[in-house]
Amino acid sequence: MKILVCISHVPDTTSKINFANGDTEFDTNGVQYVINPNDEFGLTRAIWFQEQQGATVTIVNVGGPDTEPTLRKALAIGANEAIRVNANPTDGFFVAKQLAEVIKNGGYDVVIAGKESLDYNGGMVPGMIAGILGYNFLNSCTAITVDGTNVTAVREIDGGKETVNTSLPIIIGAQKGIVEEKDLRIPNMRGIMTARTKVLTILEPVDAPVNTKAVKFEKPAPKSAVKLVSADNLDELINLLHNEAKVI
Repeated sequence: MKILVCISHVPDTTSKINFANGDTEFDTNGVQYVINPNDEFGLTRAIWFQEQQGATVTIVNVGGPDTEPTLRKALAIGANEAIRVNANPTDGFFVAKQLAEVIKNGGYDVVIAGKESLDYNGGMVPGMIAGILGYNFLNSCTAITVDGTNVTAVREIDGGKETVNTSLPIIIGAQKGIVEEKDLRIPNMRGIMTARTKVLTILEPVDAPVNTKAVKFEKPAPKSAVKLVSADNLDELINLLHNEAKVI
């Protein structure tokens, strides 16, 4: 079984976020980048297939040379090889077209991508890939097993979970639950050293339109001041909730 895991290179949530050029561009100065959390859950599940069913695991990213440390970390976790499409991932459709080309040429059975990336939260790329290639697609996936060409998966739906039976090839939009946080792998020294010798192939992008453009970024409004009310002054609390907050 050949598995491809799509890896996004996203800012760590602890990084301080700023914008430049009149709030039209993301300011990368001082920002620490990590593997997109939903992608890391998917990668960990792929490594399980590698260990238990002999699968080969390839990782892929659309991005510039600055993403290679993130790819090397994924290799240190256990992926067999990496592919980087040398392009700026500014548009979901453009990224999907690049990934679809890699998948088509690589003949992968299972493609695992995070259901959404931590930076843009678009949640569109896995479904677009499936649409371009005509593959089966399951989003918000919290469990997957593969027996031959048969796939059984569990996905989150409103109010519960849904178990689905389908077949390969398949695109999976993974999230927490496909593995738990305690199962995530931390690269050890042997993995880090081995990752340096693993193949990282760089591909040039195929022609594809860029259909969207970020016009402006805006930070959330700062929190307003907090009013403290004595626990003994219930009348004042009710008055504030009714006349000022207008929630009762």
